[in-house]
Amino acid sequence: MMDSIDRIGMDEVTKKNSAILIVDDEESLRLTFKMFLSREGYGPVSVATSYDEALDLIEKHQFDLIISDIVMEGSSGIDLLRRVKELGRKCPVVMVTGYPNINSAAEAVRLGAFDYLAKPVKKDNLLRTARMALQQFALHKENEQLILEKERYQQYLETVFRSIKDLVVTVDAEMMIIDMNKEARKWLEKLNPGTEAKGRVDELPFFAEIFGFDAQTVLKNELEVPEHRMEFEFEGHEVTIFRVSAAPLLTSDGHFLGVVLVARDVSRLEALEQREKRIGLHRLIGSSRAMQTVYTLVENVGKVDTTVLITGESGTGKELVAEALHAESHRRDMPLIKVDCTAIPENLLESELFGHKKGSFTGADRDRKGRILSADGGTLFLDEIGDISPMMQLRLLRFLQERTFYPVGEDQPMKVDVRVIAATNADLKSQVIAGKFREDLYYRLKVVDIILPPLRDRYDDIPLLVKKFIDRFSKRLDKPINGISDQALGQLIKHNWPGNVRELEHIIERACVLCSGATLTLANLPLELQNQESVEIAEIDALSSLHTKADWSDNEGERILNTLRLTYGNKAQAARILGIDRSTLYRKIRQFDIDLSQLELSS
Repeated sequence: MMDSIDRIGMDEVTKKNSAILIVDDEESLRLTFKMFLSREGYGPVSVATSYDEALDLIEKHQFDLIISDIVMEGSSGIDLLRRVKELGRKCPVVMVTGYPNINSAAEAVRLGAFDYLAKPVKKDNLLRTARMALQQFALHKENEQLILEKERYQQYLETVFRSIKDLVVTVDAEMMIIDMNKEARKWLEKLNPGTEAKGRVDELPFFAEIFGFDAQTVLKNELEVPEHRMEFEFEGHEVTIFRVSAAPLLTSDGHFLGVVLVARDVSRLEALEQREKRIGLHRLIGSSRAMQTVYTLVENVGKVDTTVLITGESGTGKELVAEALHAESHRRDMPLIKVDCTAIPENLLESELFGHKKGSFTGADRDRKGRILSADGGTLFLDEIGDISPMMQLRLLRFLQERTFYPVGEDQPMKVDVRVIAATNADLKSQVIAGKFREDLYYRLKVVDIILPPLRDRYDDIPLLVKKFIDRFSKRLDKPINGISDQALGQLIKHNWPGNVRELEHIIERACVLCSGATLTLANLPLELQNQESVEIAEIDALSSLHTKADWSDNEGERILNTLRLTYGNKAQAARILGIDRSTLYRKIRQFDIDLSQLELSS
C-alpha cells in the first residue's frame, strides 16, 4: 500500500497548500527540515521550539502535517501527540527521535502517529514520509467532504419529501414500501387508523387501490406512468378526486431501484384555490387555476434548496418563475445569475459558465471567473438547457453531482454553493429517448419540475395581463393610456397566441405606440387580429351547418365535447355555436371534467 502511494505524485497546487508544522528544540534541525520541505514546494512551513509554542500554533491554525521530535525540554513529543488527538485534530503526526526504543515507538503508534523517523534523518526519507502522509490526509479530507455532501444532499431530499403536499410513496422492486412523506402517512392514518406504514404497497388498504396497478406497471416496464385521475368515495366523505402518477426510482447513473408514486388531492387543491385565489406572485400575473398551481409550487419549492426544471412553450414566463423561486428562497439577497444557453456560441459557452485562466486559449488575455462562480451563494438560472452540446451536458452533470468545477486551463478544482434552476421549451424526455440528451442529467435537473401552461389554456388571465402591460408601456412612453375597448379585448381573447405572453406583450407595446388617445382600440391592433371576425364567421357558418346535421347526444357533456372537436378546440367559437357565454363554457368544461389535453385541439 505504501509503495503504491509513494508512486502517486503530488501536484504543485497541493504542495503549495500543505500547511506543515516542525517542532524541535534544535535550531539546526528545524531550519534543515524547513529548507528541505520548502525547496520541494511544500508550504507554508511553520516551526516551533517547544511543546507550549507548538500547542499555541496548533490551537490557532489548521495543519496538514506535524513533524515533531520526541525528546524535548519539558513536555515530550509524545505529550504533544496525545494533546493533538485530544483536540480532535486529524492531521498525520510524524515522530522523530535520536534515541529510538521499543517503548516510545509503541506509545507513538498507540496514539496514532503516522510514522516514526530515527535521527539522523535523511532528506529522501523525510520527503518520502511527508509525501505519503500528506497524500493520505488529502484522501481522508476528500472522503469526509464526499460524506458531508452526501448527507447534505440527503437532507435536501428529505426536506423536499416532507414539505410536498402531495402523497408521495417510494417502493422497491419487490413492492415493499421504502418510505412515505407526512401527507401520505396522514391519509393512511385517517382512513386506516393504527395501520403501520410498512409492508407491500398493494397490501395496504387505500394505497393498494390508488397505487397498486401503477406500481406494477412501472416495475414491469421501468417506464413512467402518465398522470391520470381517480375518484374515491370514502365513507362519510364526498367523492375525492386524485391525480395519480408513477415514475422509476433511479440512481444518478440510471440504476433502477423501484418506483416513486405520487397522488394529489385535487378536490382539496381546488377548494383551497377558491378560498385563496390570487392575481399574481412577484412578477407573475394571472388568476387562472393553472397559475394558482404554479404559485403554490413556487412558494413550496422556492424555500427548499434543490434543483428545479421549468418547462413550457416559448414566451410562457419561465424566466419570471426562476426569479420568483429565487425571491422565495433563503438566497434572495445573493446574486441571481442568468445564462441563455442559446445566445452564447457553443465554443464560448464553456468559458462563459466555468470561467477560464489567462492564456488558456487564443484570445484569453485575462482571467475570467465565469457565471457559476459569480452565482456563488445565490442562484444560477440556465435557460434553454435542452440546446447544449453533449460535452457541456457531461460537464454540467459533473458540476451538479460534485458542486465543484475546473475553469478552462486550470487544474485546481473550485467549489461553490449554488442553487441551479434550469428551463427549456423542448421535450427533454423525448430527447432522452432519441439519445440527444443525457438521461442522468435529465433526472438530476428534474428533482422538482414546474410546468408552465400556454396562454391559450389561461384565457381568463388575458384582461389582467393586458392591464399590466398598458400600465407599463403608458408610463414608459409617457402617454395617458388607461384602458382598452371591449372590441379590442375581445379580439385579443380570440387569438390563439402561439407566442404566448411574450407575443401579447409585444402586441400591447405596439398598440400603445400607435394609440393617440386614452383607450386602445381595434385600429391599434395588428391587421390579422382586426380581421379575425371575418375569417371566423365563415368557419362558424360551416360549423353551425355541421351542428344541425350531427347526431348530438342528449348528454350535455357530450354535446360540449363534440362542439369543441368541431371547432378544433376554439372555445370562443364553441360557445357561440352552443349559444352560451364563454365563461359558462369554461364552467361546464370543469363541471363535466372535460380533459382538453387528451384531444388534438388547437386552442
